[in-house]
Amino acid sequence: MAGNRIGTSDEGQAHTLPNPRQPGQVREEAALNEGIGCRKVTGPEPPAVPGPKIRTRRRAARQSPSYRSPMTNWKQKMEEALAEASQAPAHGDVPVGAVLVDPQGRTLASDHNRREEAQDPTAHAEMLVLSQAARQTGRWRLEGHTLVVTLEPCPMCAGAAVAARIKRLVYGAADLKTGAAWSLYNLPQDPRLNHHIEIVSGMLEEECSILLVDFFKNNLR
Repeated sequence: MAGNRIGTSDEGQAHTLPNPRQPGQVREEAALNEGIGCRKVTGPEPPAVPGPKIRTRRRAARQSPSYRSPMTNWKQKMEEALAEASQAPAHGDVPVGAVLVDPQGRTLASDHNRREEAQDPTAHAEMLVLSQAARQTGRWRLEGHTLVVTLEPCPMCAGAAVAARIKRLVYGAADLKTGAAWSLYNLPQDPRLNHHIEIVSGMLEEECSILLVDFFKNNLR
């Protein structure tokens, strides 16, 4: 049954939305009984920088039931995105990297944040790879493609992903300040929009978070 679900696996957490034309198909009781939800975070408050913090299992279950998605192993692609992200601090940019993967699993475009370098407010890693891919394919529609990014996209980038009609979004660390793919908003799966995107979160989130935390520590001294 198509449903709005959150799932976990060794390679991340998958989120998909219910069909807005079929209300009532999702039962929160099923989610609570299955016992498959987001990981619960305990301990001290997180630092005031983008970092991983996943919703508690019961809160997530109230929003959507759980399932295990037949997803690809995206670890290698996230490692490529991390390699891109590590280049951003050299020109004063926040270390966020992204790759766009075509339906055959090949990396079509890769880049990292260049906002400071280009003095362009739209030069986020996600925007750059979507533009590169559109130029390479000669099409703005990128159906079947997957966007892999080290940090949860902001509203601008999440909106661009929807506009590009990508199939899937894979991200590492959650962004509690501006995240628009689950943390603050869920633009890729908003039932009011005309396109919905599968979301896989938490892919190599620790590595992605460490890169960000180290950057902000060094730049706040």
